[in-house]
Amino acid sequence: MSEAGRTAAIFGCSGPVLTDAERQFFREADPFGFILFARNIDNPAQVFALTQELRSTVGRDAPIFVDQEGGRVQRLRAPHWREWLPPLEAVERAGDRAARMLWLRYRLIAEDLRAVGIDGNCAPVADIRTAATHPFLANRCLADEAARVAELARAAAEAHLAGGVLPVMKHLPGHGRAAADTHHDLPTVTASREELAATDFAAFRALADLPLAMTGHVVFSAYDAQPATLSGPMVGVIRDEIGFSGLLMTDDLSMQALSGGIGARAGAAIAAGCDLALHCNGELAEMEAVAAAAGAMGPEALERAAAALARRRPPEPVDSRALEAEHSVLLGGHGHG
Repeated sequence: MSEAGRTAAIFGCSGPVLTDAERQFFREADPFGFILFARNIDNPAQVFALTQELRSTVGRDAPIFVDQEGGRVQRLRAPHWREWLPPLEAVERAGDRAARMLWLRYRLIAEDLRAVGIDGNCAPVADIRTAATHPFLANRCLADEAARVAELARAAAEAHLAGGVLPVMKHLPGHGRAAADTHHDLPTVTASREELAATDFAAFRALADLPLAMTGHVVFSAYDAQPATLSGPMVGVIRDEIGFSGLLMTDDLSMQALSGGIGARAGAAIAAGCDLALHCNGELAEMEAVAAAAGAMGPEALERAAAALARRRPPEPVDSRALEAEHSVLLGGHGHG
């Protein structure tokens, strides 16, 4: 399929190997990229074969994403891959060397991912931890102050890029004030525009040059009654006030924070200004509905996609053992965790 017909979506798949139906659907839909979850991951040889097959269905070097923050949100796990402390715990242990520690951590994670054909990671989290932050997110945050979050997230993002992996910062325009878990409920943030501009938005503004980002399913009542993923005004904030000009994907449209049918969610997200609808559960009928509703990527989305993919480069060679050793020292000898 030509670029003009590429579906404005990122899709998962149902298991460790593609079904015939998935193969045919991906060939016809030609989604921008794919995302893997624990159900798709068994061992390195299997994951590499799956990533190769996914790309072969669309006939190009499509980006393949995963959530490998480390800690609770980590799809590639022992015994085949390194295990990691939760991000916040690692930052607290490393203290004033946390930026260097995170660079080492995510450079090693990038190495793990590239080895199996994954070249996009839905990290770093650049949400600001607050007293209200729901436990599902709290220890995935990096800090509780905008400038510190930006410094640490920058180190993590640059490590990904050095390792040939595209970082996806999340969750724009800020998830830290949300007191609900968006996997189950829709949170509303009531902070004023001025307060948000000085805090949550400020962290992302400092990172606005990064190539990709993900929205959050959070209502900001100072702007709109719709969650940011489905809100034209909030996508406007992301583009104009935060200044993010990169490729913008939704958080997973299957999450229960959103209401209505899956197709309606996808259509509303694209209409609001998101470039890509992210659908993760691998259910074929739902993917068909998302593809139909999201439609083809428009000219601006294709331009942003090309710019993002241009940031994907061969990894710079490193001495992994030396990086691991330094990382362990910075954590006080605790290794990865």
